[in-house]
Amino acid sequence: MQTRIPCVMMRGGTSRGPFFLASDLPGDPQLRDEVLLAVMGSPHDYQVDGIGGANPLTSKVAIISNSRHAGVDVDYLFAQVLINEKLVDTKPNCGNMLVAVAPFAIESGFVPARHPETTVRIFNVNTQALVDAIVQTPNGKVTYAGDAAIDGVPGTAAPVKLNFKSAVGAVTGKLLPTGRPLDVIDGVDVSCVDMAMPMVLIPAEQLGKTGHESADELDADKALFTRMEAIRRKAGEMMGMGDVSRMVVPKVGLLAAPRKGGTITSRYFVPHSCHRAHAVTGTVCVASACAIPGTVAARLTALPPAPQGVIRIEHPSGMIAIDLDVELGQQPPVIRRAALIRTARRIFDGHVHVPERVWAGGGKSPATAGAGARAAVSVA
Repeated sequence: MQTRIPCVMMRGGTSRGPFFLASDLPGDPQLRDEVLLAVMGSPHDYQVDGIGGANPLTSKVAIISNSRHAGVDVDYLFAQVLINEKLVDTKPNCGNMLVAVAPFAIESGFVPARHPETTVRIFNVNTQALVDAIVQTPNGKVTYAGDAAIDGVPGTAAPVKLNFKSAVGAVTGKLLPTGRPLDVIDGVDVSCVDMAMPMVLIPAEQLGKTGHESADELDADKALFTRMEAIRRKAGEMMGMGDVSRMVVPKVGLLAAPRKGGTITSRYFVPHSCHRAHAVTGTVCVASACAIPGTVAARLTALPPAPQGVIRIEHPSGMIAIDLDVELGQQPPVIRRAALIRTARRIFDGHVHVPERVWAGGGKSPATAGAGARAAVSVA
């Protein structure tokens, strides 16, 4: 016997994964994680017994519910399901999966669609951050067709606009968790910044790289990963996060001066492989770091003291841009706006099956399981 769970597969930005209503999953976090491991087929190199794509970018899950916060439409809990470990990490947010939350919420009945576009207010449970997402809804229906193109995804689609409203100190509570824009770990300059995603930013040249290598070239350098992991773990302690050896945060960014007309070049690690493009939350963090005097990022750019406008980050698949508005009148600086445009697509919907020995289900019949937003409960 198996348990059927309603599921929608969505692409958000350069990531992909199943979307669930919170009410269709176990309320107990430990049992919920066991179910998600079974859903994705982890731990296994190929995730052959589940629907994971055997890549960190396609081993992600979004859990959606009615928001318990005033003035907010939906709560979004992100889960990174590790491929080769029996571990589900709900510490970080994923900005790419976030892109698909708003269209999913509209089509699931959480938010009524308006013409010509609909704004969905999203509360990210992982980081306690608010995000406004604007979806194209001509004639009151979500459209996925459009002319917006993003590097790392083939073709074009309708734009989804994201504005991060309260992303400062997403995990640590501080923009600069160590209290300084620059630290030295193992003889290497680093900047520990927490804006939408806690990151350890490192000049690529100090680790013997140009910062313009392909993701495959970087992944093949095992000595590089050993050195970066040692720095990441020490940085995690300094950022007040404790032992991060079994956590996917903080993330590491290798930075370099741009070569293709951008503001800065970044190689983003997730953390044990190089992202084939760039994480949305990592984009917000790197762009913000460019505006903080004294950081590794600021030293590699030719920006004026207070950038107003678009910051362009070069990555392995092209470039990603963010509209940044920073005020330097306080210490640390105030990030007033961090907004960007991405795309999303609904890929399939139906049911995913897990062995009954993992979860016998919540006592709902197939006819009522996942009946829609009206049955959703808030994620704690």
